[in-house]
Amino acid sequence: MKKLFNRVFDGADEMYALAEKSIAEALDELGPDAPLAMPNTAYYLANYLSYTKRQVTTIGGLKEAFEEAKSWNIHEDNTSAVFKTGFGVFMAAEAIEACKYAKSPDPYEGNYHGHLSDAEVRELGVPLVTNDIPGFVVIYGKAPSDEEAVDIIKGYQTRGIFVFLLGEIIEQARRRELNMGFPVRVVAVGPDIWQVAHIISFVNRAAMIFGAVQPGDRWDLDEYTFWRIHAFVNVYEPVSDLVVSCGAGAIAMGFPVITDDENDMWPVPKTLLIQKDTTNFIETSLEARDIKLKITNVDIPVAFASAFEGEIVRKPDTRVDYDGPRFDSFELVRTLEAHEIEDHKIEVFGPDIDELPAGEKLGIGLLAEVAGKNMQKDFEPVFERNFHYFVNCAEGVMHTGQRDIIRIRISNAAFDAGFRLKHLGEILYAKIMSEYDTVVDKCQVKIYTKPDDLKRLRAEANAVYDERDARLKTLTDESVDVFYNCILCQSFSPSHVCIVTPERLGLCGAVSWLDAKATNQLNPQGPCQVVTRERVIDPEIGIWEDVNENVLASSHGNLESVSLYSIMVDPMTSCGCFECICGIEPLSNGVVIVNREHIGITPLGMTFPEMASMTGGGVQTPGFMGHGKHFIASKKFMKAEGGSARIVWMPKALKELVASKLNATAKELYDIDGFTDMIGDETIAEDPEVLMEFLAEKGHPALEMEPMF
Repeated sequence: MKKLFNRVFDGADEMYALAEKSIAEALDELGPDAPLAMPNTAYYLANYLSYTKRQVTTIGGLKEAFEEAKSWNIHEDNTSAVFKTGFGVFMAAEAIEACKYAKSPDPYEGNYHGHLSDAEVRELGVPLVTNDIPGFVVIYGKAPSDEEAVDIIKGYQTRGIFVFLLGEIIEQARRRELNMGFPVRVVAVGPDIWQVAHIISFVNRAAMIFGAVQPGDRWDLDEYTFWRIHAFVNVYEPVSDLVVSCGAGAIAMGFPVITDDENDMWPVPKTLLIQKDTTNFIETSLEARDIKLKITNVDIPVAFASAFEGEIVRKPDTRVDYDGPRFDSFELVRTLEAHEIEDHKIEVFGPDIDELPAGEKLGIGLLAEVAGKNMQKDFEPVFERNFHYFVNCAEGVMHTGQRDIIRIRISNAAFDAGFRLKHLGEILYAKIMSEYDTVVDKCQVKIYTKPDDLKRLRAEANAVYDERDARLKTLTDESVDVFYNCILCQSFSPSHVCIVTPERLGLCGAVSWLDAKATNQLNPQGPCQVVTRERVIDPEIGIWEDVNENVLASSHGNLESVSLYSIMVDPMTSCGCFECICGIEPLSNGVVIVNREHIGITPLGMTFPEMASMTGGGVQTPGFMGHGKHFIASKKFMKAEGGSARIVWMPKALKELVASKLNATAKELYDIDGFTDMIGDETIAEDPEVLMEFLAEKGHPALEMEPMF
């Protein structure tokens, strides 16, 4: 019987040999000066950067870095050597993959996901901290059957676990036509074990992005991955030495390995587990990683989990399309007295899905009526905004928009499984009663599809929306007595604190002042706490003594002062999951804003990942600021530096998204008509000098403003 340690060392030797061969071939084909980089990342080869601090940018640089990585392959009979060898294996695997990307920008031609971008890492920030994604699983090998392969993947999906697939299980899932992809949180990374490098890169970048872990800081990196990345590995037999060597690295990061292979394996409690019954992999894995799940029972005939939030139902797959932009539609929450509500009553007024021809388009109205002694009307729009997330959790159901421009598509597969309109009611009832149980005692749901009903009720809903909007316009930072903090992201970014005000929402874009108020009242001990604003230091910059005291305490002593209206003086920190990042553009005396979805270059000569790498992780970076999309049109946006008049460039899609509100703000504050027409975008300029010509032609106000530094 071969020792487990020896299996690690033998597997490591195999991986190093493969890497050495890949590097030699790349050198022969491309030469030492050939550029080398993973796509859409500011972290070079993230595993080399994390472990050795090396910024590898060429094939020759990779050869040098690999020579250092060889010293990590330590054949010594002790745990420390085995773990270091495991990390070395990840660097060798990354070298193999990097050589592929040096030869082709898409070496897998769309058949496999391969490298995960920085934007994808950041996209998971919010669901990770809200526990919508309670953990990650890496599944490698071939399941006993195609059916079991799908069962384990969907089993993890329905529990919210993000799934990475390696090896033959990918083809098993494809044969069963399983829907896979990043949006549904099942990623077919690659066919071979060395593609594990992309998963480890993902983890290491999460540590640098969210945790401000510095390259080369092994202690902080190990602490972060062990305590904050809730991951584990499932491996089907037979397990080769090569796979065992990768398992050593996973265990060193705090990720338990569960396998059904007993050959030359020694089980270690909570670390290396032998589970011969592969149908019990899920429960064994969750127990090993101490992942405890709160699952809301939703009585519908399709799977229900946060993993399906990003699922897209395309036109050919659509059974019925409730098209709010074209037909009268709405969604509304209304507070009634308890005696007016019959709890869990769900009514459908109008034709159901099975009474319509396939592919029909029409309108829909969703009305949830609630009652509770602690219910407040301010909570109604908070509930409504969450309809989007609630409905999207149903497999085969897609929801977009809000208020009276919603769109809901039901797929053929969901229809065939038995999904009907009453099940939309079941979703809303179950989630409202579970998510808001501290304020809602009773709930009933009404669903409308008759055109006459929809026309009448949409008009009533619009009157409610207008009344709310009028009230929200009066909600300014000066009109309220308190702000709120939000420390939800501290599970991943320990020192970050958001201060949420009526005119500055959370940088993730998901937490407004009303949301924070509701969160605090729903859970007084939760992530949003009251912050008084009584002792003002500087109202222009946005500094209060009591706000600073709260930030100091909430950041565990890491932050002493935060300004809410300045990008230059103690700007608010960022965790890493911000929707946008703003940075100074020196030539124009303005600022560039780029959103996470934009993959191109900015006039700063940097992409979103490169700009974002300069902030995040709970640090203050004067001149750079993470923020939500809707903060752009706020009157408090960079107020200390002159406000939104400083904005000189945004991606076209973002500019169009915020145009109406930003134009209104610019008209009110600066008496400028059509301000967004003065702002550059990627179709106008990506070079700062070309941008300057455009700004001068348009007479952009930033060119006449005082220098920021």
